[in-house]
Amino acid sequence: MAAAQGRLSDGAGGMDDAKEGDRDAVETAPLPFRAAVDALRSARLRPQIEIEPTRAPQRLAPFAYALEAAVVDGEEDLADGRLVLLHDPAGHDAWQGSFRLVTLVRAELEPEMAADPLLPDVCWSWLTGALQARGLPYGEASGTVTRASSHYFGGMSERPAASQIEIRASWTPREGLGGVPDTASHLTAWCDLLAQIAGLPPAGPGDASVVTLPQRRGPQSR
Repeated sequence: MAAAQGRLSDGAGGMDDAKEGDRDAVETAPLPFRAAVDALRSARLRPQIEIEPTRAPQRLAPFAYALEAAVVDGEEDLADGRLVLLHDPAGHDAWQGSFRLVTLVRAELEPEMAADPLLPDVCWSWLTGALQARGLPYGEASGTVTRASSHYFGGMSERPAASQIEIRASWTPREGLGGVPDTASHLTAWCDLLAQIAGLPPAGPGDASVVTLPQRRGPQSR
């Protein structure tokens, strides 16, 4: 099982410096936020999911921590996404809490699958269903499901049409003991969604009823 603290980045310089700055910011943050981040770092995930910290947005909340992940088959990425934990100790009216999780998940699809009129509703139900399947209390969920198709012409006409599904969403994880939400379980549920949209089979016997997208043709090279 992969640990959520992630693989080491191959990059150097600016991105490494940014991550070092984020680590310093976490160390000086309020205790509930530090505990929530520690839980994210210690979560155990499916081996097909590679995950690592990335630069967190600076203007959405006083404190933020971000992870990016990819569902990997050999050297191919089947889906990718980003999960951001936000914290405002003073609380936020729109969140109805002091923590917020924000996500972006993307995967490529067969064009005929992308044409299914029910696809956006199904993908949104995967997000809410992943949280509910793990018994996670949450509130104020909102977001969008977008599908896009690309068709190629002229000198690029030999390339097959490509379609992509994208889920942007946010929700408020309910706080537990000490005002800290169960971020490790929320991360695991998010990875369930990521694996599902990538077309992976269910992770365990309890997930046998889960329907996933078929793996797309020709995974994107990393």
